[in-house]
Amino acid sequence: MTQKITPFLWFDTEAEAALNWYVSLFGDAEVLNVARMGEGGAVMVASFRIGGLEISILNGGPTYSITPAVSFFVRCRDAAQVDTLWAALSEGGTALMPLDAYPFSEKFGWVQDRYGVSWQLSAGDGAQTITPFLMFVGDNFRQAEEAIGHYTSVFDGSRIDGLERYGPGMHEPEGAVMFASFMLAGQPFHALESSLDHAFTFTEGTSFSISCGDQEEVDYFWDKLSEGGEESQCGWLKDRFGLSWQVIPRILPELLGDPDPEKAGRAMQAMLQMQKIDIVALQRAHDGG
Repeated sequence: MTQKITPFLWFDTEAEAALNWYVSLFGDAEVLNVARMGEGGAVMVASFRIGGLEISILNGGPTYSITPAVSFFVRCRDAAQVDTLWAALSEGGTALMPLDAYPFSEKFGWVQDRYGVSWQLSAGDGAQTITPFLMFVGDNFRQAEEAIGHYTSVFDGSRIDGLERYGPGMHEPEGAVMFASFMLAGQPFHALESSLDHAFTFTEGTSFSISCGDQEEVDYFWDKLSEGGEESQCGWLKDRFGLSWQVIPRILPELLGDPDPEKAGRAMQAMLQMQKIDIVALQRAHDGG
């Protein structure tokens, strides 16, 4: 199945180093594509696949930072793989939940690595899987259930698989979402919410790119996700919960990657003037019309 929604990580200048490191750490890993700033230059945009999940990365400068509000839940093959990944990811990083036994896992740890990306590592007994995990904190506390309902209504092939709440006497307010598992466009996601004082929230440092086939699909996702949120440039928007999305027609990378630098440059200049991507205007600029 083609991946409809792709996590997109914004780095300052470390995208290539992060790419190579992640591919070396995880099994079932491969580099999918790399676009550079000129021949032999620094990585501009790249994508890779680990644990069955495609992830895209960008060198965009220091404007945005990645935070633990979006992490990756890694269901490891076994406890030994948890130990191996924890040792590597925690080097130069920060432990958010110590590696230990918990009621929900015989071995679990949550770590923010040296590049700011957060990983939840849990022992399993099968193939490794990696799932995006949304954390609703601060002003977003108590919005997890509403957000999940909204997202599953927007994307075809979506459903809520499970939603567990905090009960009386637990460390969070009764009824808050302790853990949720849901599918968007056939892809698994997890979420939770917390009332504790966390020093982070959603940022553009982690966004989700939606691959669209035509203008009708671009318009649909743009309208649904920007409602009550904030429109930005180049196909980016923030939804009403503060989560960032990129609504991208599949033809865009083809036009920007044209081997003719004049055509690619015209397409780039046109895109930079847009909020929602206009495919016809983009194609016209690319063709010199």
